[in-house]
Amino acid sequence: MGGQLFHTFVYLCAAVIAVPVAKRLGLGSVLGYLIAGIVIGPIVGLVGAESQEIRHFAELGVVMMLFLVGLELEPRLLWEMRGRLLGLGGLQVAVTATLIAAVAAALGMDWRVAVAIGLIFSLSSTAIVMQTLNEKGLTKTDGGRAGFSVLLFQDIAVIPMLALIPLLAAPELAGSGLKGIADAATQGPDVAGHAKAMSLVAGLPAWAHTLVVLGAVAAVLLGGHFLSRPLFRFIAESRLREIFTASALLLVVGIALLMSLVDLSPALGTFLAGVVLAESEFRHELESDIEPFKGLLLGLFFITVGAGIDFGILFGELTQVLGLTLAVIVLKGLVLFGLARLFRLEPGGGWLFTLGLAQAGEFGFVLLGFTVQTQVIPGDIAQMLSLVVALSMLFTPALFILYDKLILPRLSATDLLESDAIEEHGTVVIAGNGRFGQIVNRLLVAGGVRTVVLDHEAAMIDTLRRFGIKSYYGDASRPELLHAAGIESAKVFVVAIDDRDRAVEVVEHVRRHYPRVKILARAFDVNHLYLLEKAGVDLAIREVFDGSLRLGMEALKALGMHPFKVEKMGHAFRRHDQAGLDQLYELWDENPDIARNRAFLARAREHGETLKEMMEADRLQLHDRSERGWTPPPKGYTKGLGSGVDPN
Repeated sequence: MGGQLFHTFVYLCAAVIAVPVAKRLGLGSVLGYLIAGIVIGPIVGLVGAESQEIRHFAELGVVMMLFLVGLELEPRLLWEMRGRLLGLGGLQVAVTATLIAAVAAALGMDWRVAVAIGLIFSLSSTAIVMQTLNEKGLTKTDGGRAGFSVLLFQDIAVIPMLALIPLLAAPELAGSGLKGIADAATQGPDVAGHAKAMSLVAGLPAWAHTLVVLGAVAAVLLGGHFLSRPLFRFIAESRLREIFTASALLLVVGIALLMSLVDLSPALGTFLAGVVLAESEFRHELESDIEPFKGLLLGLFFITVGAGIDFGILFGELTQVLGLTLAVIVLKGLVLFGLARLFRLEPGGGWLFTLGLAQAGEFGFVLLGFTVQTQVIPGDIAQMLSLVVALSMLFTPALFILYDKLILPRLSATDLLESDAIEEHGTVVIAGNGRFGQIVNRLLVAGGVRTVVLDHEAAMIDTLRRFGIKSYYGDASRPELLHAAGIESAKVFVVAIDDRDRAVEVVEHVRRHYPRVKILARAFDVNHLYLLEKAGVDLAIREVFDGSLRLGMEALKALGMHPFKVEKMGHAFRRHDQAGLDQLYELWDENPDIARNRAFLARAREHGETLKEMMEADRLQLHDRSERGWTPPPKGYTKGLGSGVDPN
């Protein structure tokens, strides 16, 4: 018991220290977990062989992640992405496996070993890629969606790979390299459930095996559709949160176990269950219950990957291991980049797709262990290949940093998709047609105003055109595009770009070159508001201010306060806030963080203290008989109308 508590303490302590530090340095949580594992494992030696066993358990995090991804997808959306799922995913696995196998054969490997190596390295890391995309908010981008399609296909492809590998067995390998076999096998967690003692399909003829597998998949789909709702409704009636959480975990673990017993991927099974439950009224409750466990287990999985790196072998064969790792990343990257061009991904999305999926994946450990058990790959080769898998996963966060810091800023205008030809000019040019710009555009069009709308999200443009909302693809920060949109003849320019820095840049450009155009802009917060004002905007509106103020006023009404008093308080609050913004602007400095600007904070606190006093003074003057619209009607007036409501 003491040893278990000690190892638990070590893993938690490593995560709590390393991950916040990595996040502050801009490295991301995944690299923080991997570094933590390297420190407590190979470097300090606080953990050892038990990390491989813990990885078996931690891979439940991958299973839970796929379940949550499935909850976000409706079957209709899954059907719509079938082209990329089968076309992009199928080509990636087939082309990558073929090229890597050819290279391995050219280096002198037996053709059977070469094919197995090609299959292993055709897979990417679902855990690292999806976790990083979620952290960076890139899952819904063109590159993020393409990456998810390929990862999902890879998880499905593990099933036929596991069926194919035994056919590549070389009898002469039986009994050779026993230590290497044991080591490699322990590094391959038995995720797919190949322990024959636990298998429901071991020894069955092919037709029976197929029927059992189809029955298991049908049980997941039909059970999720017909049985989950009454089951969760019954559990919810107990009003015990911990029981609902336990039932959510039971669902995920149970499906993973069932898939393992029929030699299918547990991640695939839970993903299908998530898709089935995507339209359930319990979807959000399931997400909130599973999310914490998913995060902890994924973190634990990444730590075990770092702790499992054998630095003895690494330093002994450093040049060879690093050379193989870089070769795998470069070769996969070339294939991915070519497919991105073939499927016409946006340039930014294409680079994200290429760099994000260039590593090997956690299922590589599974296949490596299985190839050793089935006498396909010798044990000593498997040990080195497991290091290549681990190191490629370790390099992945660095590739995402490369994408953020070097690739995106260097995407020139010529690298972007060709902008739409703008056929008309308008009185108002709107940059950005997202959740903010759409409302502005709809109001103006309804008022008979001609608008020209620019947006750099091609998918958004296509979607809005289906609803009859016309807009043009292009980056509004490009001078030539603004000229084509007729900025010189427009009266108003509206900036609704969902990017703080680009919004400031485009305001500066328009103010400098088109000084007579009135510029209105959306601000994210007070600091962004001040930056826009400094850039020369005529009016900047904080995107959440009006909605937040209106909701607060409705809350006062819900508490029984008279609507007239609430309206007066709302107007007073708005006046006071605007006066405060003007005063604080004198103390604002764009370089230091506002939270460290002592003079700014002191004035802000002083301004907040005067708010209540000002509103109290305003309250004493609320009832003004000159405002006849708010004068209460005579007593009994509403009763005469049959309303039955006492106006007092």
